[in-house]
Amino acid sequence: MALILPKDYDPVLSVRQTQEAIKYIRDTFQKEFGKEMNLERVSAPLFVSKSSGLNDNLSGVERPVTFDILGVPNEEYEVVQSLAKWKRMALGEYNFAPGEGLYTNMNAIRRDEELDNLHSCYVDQWDWEKVIRKEDRTVEVLEDTVRTIFKVIKHMEHEVWYKYPEAVNHLPEDIYFITSEELRLRYPDKTPKERECLISKEYGCVFIEKIGGALGDGKPHDGRAPDYDDWELNGDILFWFENLNCAVEISSMGIRVDEAAMEAQLKIANALDRKNLPFHKALLAGELPYTIGGGIGQSRLCMLLLNKAHVGEVQSSIWPASMIETCKKHGMILL
Repeated sequence: MALILPKDYDPVLSVRQTQEAIKYIRDTFQKEFGKEMNLERVSAPLFVSKSSGLNDNLSGVERPVTFDILGVPNEEYEVVQSLAKWKRMALGEYNFAPGEGLYTNMNAIRRDEELDNLHSCYVDQWDWEKVIRKEDRTVEVLEDTVRTIFKVIKHMEHEVWYKYPEAVNHLPEDIYFITSEELRLRYPDKTPKERECLISKEYGCVFIEKIGGALGDGKPHDGRAPDYDDWELNGDILFWFENLNCAVEISSMGIRVDEAAMEAQLKIANALDRKNLPFHKALLAGELPYTIGGGIGQSRLCMLLLNKAHVGEVQSSIWPASMIETCKKHGMILL
C-alpha cells in the first residue's frame, strides 16, 4: 500500500485538539471495553526472553528487535510483536476463572512494516484475553464476542460525536460475518486485500472468519502464526474507510488453539520444533486455560473515529523525511 493523499483533505482538528481527542478516546474506550467484556487491566512486558517462546511470530517472516541485558548473561531478549501467548500464560498464573479476563496496553516495534497511511513501525493496541470453557470453543461464542466489541466501538462513536461533532466519522449500524472461503468464492478473480476492500465497502463493517489455513485454491487468506489462534475459530474486524478508499483492520482476534489444534497447525507450518519451548509444552500438557482473545489497535481506532488520513496524525513514530514533508503539504501533520 503506497502513500495515499486524499483530495481536499481537511483534518478538522488542530494538532493540540487532536492530542486531546486521542487521550479522551483511549481513556474512555478502555474503561467501557473492560467493563463490557469483564476484563481487568494488568501490566504487561515490553520484551520477553527468546527462549520462552512467548513472542508473537506474526506471519513468520517479521524480524523482532533483539538485544541482551548486562545483568542476565547467556540470554537473548526480544521486544514483543504482540502479547498473544503471554496473555494466556498470565491468565493461568493469575488464576482467572472462566468468564474473567484481562486487558493491557501493548506497545511493540515491528521493524519490517512497510510504512504508509495505515502501517507504522510502532504498534499500540489493547491486547485482551478471556478464559472460556472447552465447550465454549465455538463459532457462536466467537461471533457473540465480535458483536460485543462492535457495540463498544459503535458506542464510542457516539461519545466522540458529543465532544467533537465536527470531526467524528459515522460508522455503520451493524457488522457482517463472512468466512474467508466464502469471500474467495464471492470474488474469485481478486486478491485477498481486494476482497477485503470490496466486502467492507459493501457492508461498512465486516468480520472475516477462518484466517490462516489454506482455502480452496490452496492459499491462505492471510498469514497467521500456528500457535495462538485456532485457524477455524478466528478472524479480523474491518471497517470501510472512505478517506483512504480502503478497508481498515481494527482488530485481529480469535479463540485460541487447544492441544489438538496446536499440534495440527504446527505440523502444517513445519514448526514442530516449537513443541520444546516452555509455552508450547505447557499448552500441549493441558496446563493452560482455554481462552479467547485479540488486539484492538489504539491508533487505528483513533484514526477511524476522528477521520484521520494517516496513522501518524494520531501517534508519534518514525517516518521517512520525504513522507513527513509530503503529508504536511496535503494537510496531514505527522506527530
